[in-house]
Order: sequence, then structure tokens, then C-alpha cells
Amino acid sequence: MPRSIWKGAISFGLVTIPIKLYSATEEKDISFRQVHPEDGGRIKYKRVCEKCDKEIPFAEIAKGYELPDGRMVILTSEDFDDLPLTTTKAVEVVQFVAEEDVDPTYFAKTYFLQADGPGIKPYVLLRDALTKSAKSALVKVALRSRESLALIRPKDDVLLMHTMLWPDELRDGGFAAPPAEVTVSDAEVTMAQSFIDALSGDFEPEEYRDSYREALETLVRSKADGVPLEAEPEVQEQAEVVDLVAALRASVEAAKKRREAAAESKAV
Repeated sequence: MPRSIWKGAISFGLVTIPIKLYSATEEKDISFRQVHPEDGGRIKYKRVCEKCDKEIPFAEIAKGYELPDGRMVILTSEDFDDLPLTTTKAVEVVQFVAEEDVDPTYFAKTYFLQADGPGIKPYVLLRDALTKSAKSALVKVALRSRESLALIRPKDDVLLMHTMLWPDELRDGGFAAPPAEVTVSDAEVTMAQSFIDALSGDFEPEEYRDSYREALETLVRSKADGVPLEAEPEVQEQAEVVDLVAALRASVEAAKKRREAAAESKAV
């Protein structure tokens, strides 16, 4: 069982729900070391003060904020502890909203909430009430010295909490929109919908895997064993598509064949 990273309580009206917080995700990426290729020695970095040129132990390093005029304001751990955050150990419910009303772009990280001690019954109460009302709880919480908005929602028998970015942390994506004068025909849209229909289905995440990570693991093993990798066949570059309808029609046929092949392999 993983270790909890935070303990606190949800304030649900006059009801208090003691909880523990667990990370719901973990990175599976391959970790590399920075090394000297001639002898394999690891590269180390020293923390050196640019003014006195002395190496500074990590325990003696403080946080500084540089003002626009160049002055440096030094903040201590006591300064952060004294910040007036009511959400340091409390998850404050500020509103109940429909989950589909929250743009997923706001979501930062996902956590499991576990009832702690006497919090089991009020935890079940909040979970079941959210489920039956089809609502999620918009809350404020402070994690790792930072206050965030978050969304608490039920999933199966557990409450999940998604920490969220603040509105001013989301960039304006208007620059990425195509020019308004670029349009497509009804026939092109209809054919595109046919392609979407041909590839539509239930989301089954276990059917997908990280091919790049698998290729890296194979490469590392082959280098360690001194066995060269077999050369992969070159991918043919596709020509520029001019007729969108024809290209989509061919895509629909190819998608149907892939689905039929997948269905046959499952049946075996």
C-alpha cells in the first residue's frame, strides 16, 4: 500500500471528514543518469554561490524572490509557515458543480481520498450524495505550500480529487485557431463523421501500451547484452493529400479492416 502524502479534513457543511491523500498516478518513464561516456562515471553538480564562490550545503539554501528593481527578498521556512492559509489542513468545499462544466484543461494531478478513522461514514455519505446528485465538489486545498482549486468526484467506491490550475495559469489558445476563411464542404464533414463512426467504441485503456518506452527498454537490454537490435523497416512517407473526401473514404475502409482483424484476434 502506498504512503499517504497529506492528512487533513473535508469540511462538508457542519460535517468534518478526516481524510488521507494518496497520489493516483505514477510516472513509468525510463530514468537516465548523466554520465561521462569515456568511463561511465556519474556527473555531479555542486551548489555554488555566484558571489562568494563557496559550495553551499542544501540545508543552508533559502528561497529568494527577485523584485523588478533587482532587490532580492529572502524568505525563510517560518515565513511560509506563518502564511494565513485556512486550507493548510482543511479541504474547503466552496461549490457543487456538474463535472462536465469543468474544462479538463484545468486538471493538474489526481489523488485518491481515503477516510481516516471516524471519517468513514461521512465519507460514504458525501460519496453517495455526489453520485446521486450527479455533482462534483469544487474545493480549495493547500498542498506543498501552494493553494489550489480542486474537484472532488466519486469514481466507483472511491472519492478522487483533481487539483486544478488557476484561470490565469491557462494560456489563451486563440493563436492556434485556423483562419476563419478556411472552410470545408458538407461532403468532407460527412466523410469525416463516417471515419469517426468506424473507429468509435468503448474506452478500454488496457488495450494500449507505451511503445516508445518498450522500445527504450529493448534498446537498453540489447546494449547491456552486447546484442545489436534488428533494423526496423523504414516508414514510407505519405504524399500530400489533396482530395480530402477520397483520403477519408480510404481511411474508413482501412479502419473497418483493422476492427475486423481485431475482432477476429479476440475471438481466437
